[in-house]
Amino acid sequence: MDGHSRLVGWLKVALPLLALAILSTLFLVARTIDPEAAIPYAEVDIAERIREPRMTAPAYAGVTKDGATLTLTADEARPEAEGDGSAVKVHAQLATPDGARTALTAGTARVMSRDSKLLLEGGVLVATSTGYELRTDTLTLGLDRSGAESVGPVEGFGPPGQIRAGAMQIRQATESPGTYVLVFNNRVTLIYQPH
Repeated sequence: MDGHSRLVGWLKVALPLLALAILSTLFLVARTIDPEAAIPYAEVDIAERIREPRMTAPAYAGVTKDGATLTLTADEARPEAEGDGSAVKVHAQLATPDGARTALTAGTARVMSRDSKLLLEGGVLVATSTGYELRTDTLTLGLDRSGAESVGPVEGFGPPGQIRAGAMQIRQATESPGTYVLVFNNRVTLIYQPH
């Protein structure tokens, strides 16, 4: 037997033994895990969650009886009695069957399940795909039928110019079913701004 064959024979035995020695030192030197250590992201007060149940980052999507899609998101929502609830930092989008879109943002919202409405409060911003940007304090949004109505005065801008009104509605046009219109009423002021 020559020297090369003898070396290969020794390496066949020595290399696997060396690999086993390296693996065993990895397990001996490895860091021990402390099962008592807290998970860093589990800092939730369970007792508070039981007393005041809530959901973080809730989302809702649905279709109204007249075929519009409604999506809602919020930072936080809390259930209340009889199926009602409240939410904070609410974003809603209403897409009517005629292709128009209305984005709504509010500080707070309350679900009124008996009336199938959502009451948006805390400064409501309304932006339509037709170019209107409006602001009102409080607005009701239908959950079962497409539509919205300001509870108080509204002001903002649109394609014709600056608008102020005592009330505003988004509703289905009576003369053209399937078409939705933005209606201003109650002391409407328009400052026309030609383009």
